[in-house]
Amino acid sequence: MTHMNRKGFLELVSSLAGTTVLASQMPWFGIFNNPSGAGNGPSDRVRVGFIGVGSRGHTLMLNVQDFQDRMNVDIVAVCDNWPEHKERAERLTNGKAESFLDYREMLEKVPMDAVIIATPLHEHAQMTIDALNLGIHVFVEKAMARTLDDTRAMYDAYIESGKVMLVGHQRLFSPVYLKSMDMIHNGHLGSITMMRGWWTRNREWVFYDVPGGRGSELDRRRNWRLYWDYSAGQITELGSHHFQIANWVLGAEPLSVTGSGSLNFFKDGREVHDNFSLVFKYPGGIHFSYDVLQSNMHNGMGFQVLGNTGTMELEANRMFEEDPPKPPAIRTMLHNIESSIFDTVPIGGATWVPDEAVTYGGEYISGDYELNETQLYLEGFVEFVRKGQAPRKLTDEGYNASTWSLVAEQASRTGGMQTLPEKYKIKNYSI
Repeated sequence: MTHMNRKGFLELVSSLAGTTVLASQMPWFGIFNNPSGAGNGPSDRVRVGFIGVGSRGHTLMLNVQDFQDRMNVDIVAVCDNWPEHKERAERLTNGKAESFLDYREMLEKVPMDAVIIATPLHEHAQMTIDALNLGIHVFVEKAMARTLDDTRAMYDAYIESGKVMLVGHQRLFSPVYLKSMDMIHNGHLGSITMMRGWWTRNREWVFYDVPGGRGSELDRRRNWRLYWDYSAGQITELGSHHFQIANWVLGAEPLSVTGSGSLNFFKDGREVHDNFSLVFKYPGGIHFSYDVLQSNMHNGMGFQVLGNTGTMELEANRMFEEDPPKPPAIRTMLHNIESSIFDTVPIGGATWVPDEAVTYGGEYISGDYELNETQLYLEGFVEFVRKGQAPRKLTDEGYNASTWSLVAEQASRTGGMQTLPEKYKIKNYSI
């Protein structure tokens, strides 16, 4: 496989410029064909602040620092209410950024064009709304908020402010997904009939060892992903990525979701379930089944799009034809021998022949493995900040994934079918 570099990525985006698929399904990629053309002077500089510089925020800072000279970006302020995080971030900027324990003080005292928010989920809403109300563009990590009301309030503030608000679903800027969506929407898989997704891992998901252990007030604050007040666990923190992809593939939201979840392994005082199974129903009778598991990593992470002429495994960057290439002669001979033994199965009658799974290795969808989609997304954010606007569909993708994450949580906790209440639905935009 040839590895796609930045030049190859720009050539791919350029080749799709003007196509219906790019214009309707992925208009945000146009920013790479039509950059702002900003120079290196002070008037072109984008001043960025960070709220939340723990594990994810630290990673986002490193990504911005990697391109800040090339794109004329200045990290002017950092904030975290844990002193060790704040001090580490300050050191990362060699003391050039002002540092704060309170984000409100940072927003009031430091002039900035944009802020990147990577705090615990339940804190996103107020921080985002405060920044937008001050005329500051926002990049906020997924999912958007802990409740549907807060998620909608963030979206309304975004509309009212006229500023950019992007949500951290980085696959929206992945070259693999760019190529995949182009192929899917041009009929390479035939009619889409089903989607499958999973995210399995084997880890405690404990970031900090604290006095008092599980259930203590300090643990609830530091290991917030384990508690319902602050998180829906893997559904919001991981699954929301794949919910966004499912919506993107079909160009639609789900009609409903059913599910079940439980806490069957990590019985250490945490609250959030360690396994979930969900089934989303989409228009046209299409279903998306999704599993998340925290106590077994055998299947890793995956997302399949199944059509009547082929299958794509998007996370693995692979495509499989429904009618694969013919196997070598010796393998065909062995298959025929095996078939002569097994093609009559008494329990099913003489006409029942077991279906075999496809075993060939498939083809690569895209040559990408050198590019960092998180960094591409942040570069796009900076360019949108310079232009003062971003395609609304990009924000809508994040909003719809966030709302359906919370609906899926309710399905998993109640064991019943759930739908998104009408008051939280938005009109989808393509500009």
